[in-house]
Amino acid sequence: MTIVSEYARTDPGQATGCSDGDINNEGVRAMAVQTPDELKHVGQRILDCIELRQKYMDLSSQKIEVYLKHRPTVGDPNSDIPVDDSVFEMVDSGVFSVFDSQAAKDEGQEPFTNVPSIKEFYTDLDFVLDTISDGPVKTWAFRRLRYLDARWQLYSLLNEREEISECKKVRQRDLYNVCKVNGHIHLASAMTQTALAKFMKSKLENEPDRPVIVRDGQTLTLKQVFESLNLTADDLSIDTMDMHAHNGAYHRFDKFNSSFNPAGEPQLRDIFMKTNNFVDGEYFAQITKDVMSDLEQSKCEMAEYRVSIYGRSADEWDKLAAWVVDHKLFSNNVRWLIQTPRLYDIYKASGQVENFEQVLRNIFQPLFEVTRDPSSHPKLHVFLQHVVGFDTVDDESKPERRMHKKYPLPCVWDSASNPPYTYYCYFTMANLCSLNQWRMRRGFSTFVFRPHAGEAGDTEHLSAAFLTAQSINHGILLRKVPALQYLYYLQQIGLAMSPLCNNALFLAYERNPFNTYFQRGLNVALSTDAPLQFHFTKEPLMEEYSFAAQFWKFSSVDMCELAMNSVLQSGFEADIKREWVGQDYLETGQTEVHKTNVPLCRLKYRATTLEQEHEVVKKMRQEGSDSLHPDCVIFRRE
Repeated sequence: MTIVSEYARTDPGQATGCSDGDINNEGVRAMAVQTPDELKHVGQRILDCIELRQKYMDLSSQKIEVYLKHRPTVGDPNSDIPVDDSVFEMVDSGVFSVFDSQAAKDEGQEPFTNVPSIKEFYTDLDFVLDTISDGPVKTWAFRRLRYLDARWQLYSLLNEREEISECKKVRQRDLYNVCKVNGHIHLASAMTQTALAKFMKSKLENEPDRPVIVRDGQTLTLKQVFESLNLTADDLSIDTMDMHAHNGAYHRFDKFNSSFNPAGEPQLRDIFMKTNNFVDGEYFAQITKDVMSDLEQSKCEMAEYRVSIYGRSADEWDKLAAWVVDHKLFSNNVRWLIQTPRLYDIYKASGQVENFEQVLRNIFQPLFEVTRDPSSHPKLHVFLQHVVGFDTVDDESKPERRMHKKYPLPCVWDSASNPPYTYYCYFTMANLCSLNQWRMRRGFSTFVFRPHAGEAGDTEHLSAAFLTAQSINHGILLRKVPALQYLYYLQQIGLAMSPLCNNALFLAYERNPFNTYFQRGLNVALSTDAPLQFHFTKEPLMEEYSFAAQFWKFSSVDMCELAMNSVLQSGFEADIKREWVGQDYLETGQTEVHKTNVPLCRLKYRATTLEQEHEVVKKMRQEGSDSLHPDCVIFRRE
């Protein structure tokens, strides 16, 4: 028996988003036929990849239902929490292990934390990479994505009026007053250029004689700094600030990074946009409060701000926590993520660290210390109640040095070269395994891994994120890997995408696969990334929604579904999400239309389609067939 695709004769680029010539027409014709044995092979491979991901999600406590149920609602942390008898230690593996007690450790007992080894991780990663490059798997995934395209078009034609009618019954909800979460936004660029210019101008006019920086051994006032730069308050305009990512930043991540400097001056960035400086981050805290105030006034817009822990020294956590706590940078509309820049090579070259293990110790040891004894880092303990996860950031397009399969352990990684992306992913995930298992045991909040992945560079990054991350930022390179895109769909891995950012840096807006992903049913949401560089209005997230709606002709239901996805992807506590999208969303997966403005027929279509795709894969493994009974295909509500 053979299965022939009805859609194999059409243009593949239109349906798959593979607009870069990834699959040509001849290739599509050649791969249209698959035998039962091939289908069994495909089904087995796909299910094995899914099981591998579930293994890592279980070990790192990142499965969304576990993560949210064990994440206490943010409140005043108990200052009388006793010290735990457990002890922790980092051995040569670069991963912290936790033992029940010092006596248990001395007796040679195994740690109670369960962490996959780096060998196991790279073996599993190789399996995923082999799977997504396997011919039969690529063929079948390509065809199923085409099927999802066709199914969406038919659903839209049959249900557009019903969706509009159902939404009109919910009179109190629309895009402006349903909850939206900006799930990918860097704090250093969360404000607009206009807001930053006005703030700098007000400080120069009201506090000109305040000492703000030490340069060449001399303390300078704010006025002296501006005079040395030949700038006045009247000069502070958008043109003078010159912080937008212009055409020159396309595929130039170095120029993008330099755009963070107001008027091209790193000194101004140090004064106004750093948490640890001569003024103890006071100016940056005031700007952050202004941005938070704007969020609170909108009432329905939330944000998850990213701040950096570099791993250069062990006191970075305490300094960051003190900055947040002392300046009272807490809001019901805001949660925090910690981004760890992949800059070991720079730290090594400057003599700040000796090997990669030092970076890992500096990043994770304070978290294990505060888990054992909250009083050892009291402000950090408070701050961590509002931290939801970790990110890893840098220019993904940098070439990675290819090495032999067995990478050296962190304690002996003392070369000048930077570890590859997959190496960073493993050690972040592995230490989160130990940390989350211990924090769950202690009744503390846990963390997820939500890295930048698939913006540029090797698709191996997306494969590593498939195993280690709860959700990712960007993911535009999934358009080049149909099999991996299909796996992301089956697992509903969140993609916080920023088309305006991609348009400026790596991919023209008209080629962005966001709309294709959305129609197929991937778990996508819109985010701003860096309003300072990419947006012009006071409401950058609405600007992102507005541009997408105009370009891709999204309906109000489409945009409300994107807003709902942003809430579900976020790390806000389950009790809060229940108020935003529905009381039973976590147990049943169903939201409430009077809270989200997403009609039941849309929810049913998404859930039914996903369920049937899982059934198809299971049937393939058992019977070598990917066909379901016609009655199973439901396009409209009965």
